[in-house]
Amino acid sequence: MVLKDIEYYKPTKIEEATELFFALKRENKAPIYYSGGTEILTFRRLNMIQIGAIIDIKGIQECLAFEISQNYLIIGAAVPLTTIEDKNLFPLLSKTCSEIADRTARNKITIGGNICGQIFYREAVLPFLLADSDVIVGGWDGVKILPIHSIFDKNLLLDQGQFLIQIRTETSFVNLPFIVQKKRQQWETGYPLVTVASLKKDGLLRFAFSGVCPFPFRSKEMEREINNRNLSIEERVANAMHHLPSPILHDIEGSKDFRLFVLKNTLMDFLLEMEGV
Repeated sequence: MVLKDIEYYKPTKIEEATELFFALKRENKAPIYYSGGTEILTFRRLNMIQIGAIIDIKGIQECLAFEISQNYLIIGAAVPLTTIEDKNLFPLLSKTCSEIADRTARNKITIGGNICGQIFYREAVLPFLLADSDVIVGGWDGVKILPIHSIFDKNLLLDQGQFLIQIRTETSFVNLPFIVQKKRQQWETGYPLVTVASLKKDGLLRFAFSGVCPFPFRSKEMEREINNRNLSIEERVANAMHHLPSPILHDIEGSKDFRLFVLKNTLMDFLLEMEGV
């Protein structure tokens, strides 16, 4: 780190990391967990966050895990996006990660850093929402394994002092038919308008979204409408759009109306492609 006024720690154990956090907190040193650091550096330089101490979790072995064990794919929070992309153990996740920023940035961005970040796209969480993954977190009360849908609601809802250790996904999900597309208004690596990911399981399509709202999400109500084959594709998509959460993003990257137009057409394209799989 080039920020000389910040204390730096690199624990090697989960318990050590949490003990450090609360010790530093008692000393009013504003500690923060660190895995990749690209966002922390940016926001700190812009004076958008206050940090007195950094706890680097890259020294914790569990946070660096990337393996298949007992019918689960285990990915540590400190694994870089390029490692996930190159090893390709979960093709939907690999494809999603490959569309985030450019490769130089992805060498630094970690899966945990993307999911826990403040930038609202956080596309890397979409495959885990679709695959009903589990989130493994550490905190003052030890290590917990939680279904992602119980702890992710617009953001990863961590208690004070908790940090993401790993995400585990049943291997039965990793090779299912999928499609993911990032729609941009300009440039190959510009910020997205909309990212849509879909996974097909047991003949039904699952969908998760980023860039539509100021948070990533999966909607069971939208999936119910989209999978209603008694209606035309146009009717199914139109009905699904009624269940979008709010607000819809309206910013310099694209207006609300343009985002909805792009989303509607992307969903129709997905249905045409995925229902033949």
